[in-house]
Amino acid sequence: MSQSDSFIDEVTEEVRRDKLFATMKRYGWIAILAVIAIVGGATWYEFNRSQQEAQAEAYGDALLAALEQGAPAERATALDSVDAQGPEARAVADLLRAAELAVASDTQAAVDLLTRVSQTPDLPPIYRAMAQYRALALQSDLSAQERRDGYEELAGPGGPLRLLALEQIAVTYAEEGNRLEALERLNSLLDEAGATPDLLRRVSQLIVSLGGIPGEAAQ
Repeated sequence: MSQSDSFIDEVTEEVRRDKLFATMKRYGWIAILAVIAIVGGATWYEFNRSQQEAQAEAYGDALLAALEQGAPAERATALDSVDAQGPEARAVADLLRAAELAVASDTQAAVDLLTRVSQTPDLPPIYRAMAQYRALALQSDLSAQERRDGYEELAGPGGPLRLLALEQIAVTYAEEGNRLEALERLNSLLDEAGATPDLLRRVSQLIVSLGGIPGEAAQ
């Protein structure tokens, strides 16, 4: 290699180095910010997770403390005072509170609370369905047809409590003395893929109590 070639290579290398330094001066802050974002994001994630865990623990402790109160009415009052962060946490506390109100024979207050939960639009379907299902069960003054109409709303395809609602629909027919319709509904539940062992056992017992045979057409 000639001296001129060596000189050209050195100059070229210097130019490359100068361009690199210039680029770093111009855009290096982006890389620094990226590093800060990654490190800061990881730190924030850990902090946020620890905060959420602390809130969840405090919420759980508050629920347990409320449920340890003496009388049902006292437990209901304590549950109403639980600091619930978010609609789902509030819904859980309200469902527990409604159960205590029902035990305390304050049925109307329990039904009103459950109805409010069932009509909260930003709650996941399971919470609303649980509230509606329980509210229907508590309203002994409703006719079999009125309760059936309510359970029909819960028995639609994909409903989280669909099978339980179908079971109760069959029960309403039995209450009306429509034995054949009740047996037909109950037998159809035996073929449901998602039926749990407990549900299948209850359904079979209901079929036998109505004079039928599980799995056989009603007569």
